Amino acid sequence: SPVLNASASEMSVSLGTVFILNSVALIIFPIIGHLLHLTQNQFGFWAGIAIHDTSSVVGAAAKYGDAALQIATTVKLARTLWIVPIAFVTSILFKSKSSKISFPYFILLFLAASVGRTYLPYINISGISSSIVYFAKIGLTITLFLIGAGLSKEVLKNVGVKPLIQGILLWIIISVSSLFVIITTIK
Repeated sequence: SPVLNASASEMSVSLGTVFILNSVALIIFPIIGHLLHLTQNQFGFWAGIAIHDTSSVVGAAAKYGDAALQIATTVKLARTLWIVPIAFVTSILFKSKSSKISFPYFILLFLAASVGRTYLPYINISGISSSIVYFAKIGLTITLFLIGAGLSKEVLKNVGVKPLIQGILLWIIISVSSLFVIITTIK
């Protein structure tokens, strides 16, 4: 939001669209995968590429199988790492002449936590780690509730349905095109 100077209404519509599509993907991706006889590898790549939210990627892939889950998680985490350079470049591109570069610094904390958890796995932090996860889940739940509470018919009326339709169309294009590439290149 700070990178693109999006309003609260625009963020509500964007996040609402993403949440709806994640819910749909969680249900229909495994069904489509089975109908198309996708291998575990193919489904894992597809879920990791085409589903936005990590928990939905994990949920859909877990329904499909253990190998699909491992691949989907790895692909999704690789995608997640791209948040840092994309946010930085976007903040430069959308900077107005009179303002400073707006960069969401929580991304640096996310990156530090990822690196720390990866390279410091032998330190016994199970108590600390579980507490952090617990409070992070509470914080995320509260945040998502507050954002969702801001999504209403009035907000959709003010922002318009165009962003919702655009989000759905982009999701379909990404889902179908990535599925095509995966089916034709991965066994």
